[in-house]
Amino acid sequence: MTHGVVVGGSGYEERVRSVVAAHCGDPAALLPILHTLMAEFGHVDTAAIGVMAEGLNLSRAEIHGVISFYRDFRTTPAGRITVRICRGEACQSVGADQLVEHARTSIGVDVGQTTVDGSVTLDQVFCLGNCALGPSAQIGSTVHGRVDRDRLDGLVTSARRRPGGPSAAPADGLAAPAAGAPAADRSDRDGEEAR
Repeated sequence: MTHGVVVGGSGYEERVRSVVAAHCGDPAALLPILHTLMAEFGHVDTAAIGVMAEGLNLSRAEIHGVISFYRDFRTTPAGRITVRICRGEACQSVGADQLVEHARTSIGVDVGQTTVDGSVTLDQVFCLGNCALGPSAQIGSTVHGRVDRDRLDGLVTSARRRPGGPSAAPADGLAAPAAGAPAADRSDRDGEEAR
């Protein structure tokens, strides 16, 4: 993911400069640049903000505003496994708030934080697009429906045991890839299709 470049080091800054140079002076290129840095490094180091501001003729505040607005951009590295729990209204109505509280306790970090060993980041989102099967949680790139406390614990434990993190392959009939990925079986435990 990092191509051997030390984040925050001169190699990182050189890579940022090369990405920005490809879009020099085009403020509309900010989102593609941020996506590129996220894909390559897993986060956007704060050292990149000044380089982007200079190259795109934007203020540091504008760039920071975009980074902080979108949940998928981070300024610190995420854990090997990212656990996102949906807090949208449909999921809230079937226990998402209690699931988040349980996750805080069982994983041992607050929302937006990563465990000390760097294995798990806990986050929240406000819709995973799996409303009929709430509460939903995304472990890595896989969205799971009808997640209760025990199921969440099992999914996290299973993901921690896999080398390299969670698999994108659905673990059961209640899993689907994240947005943009191919559709998976979205049926419930009884085989009844979600509506």
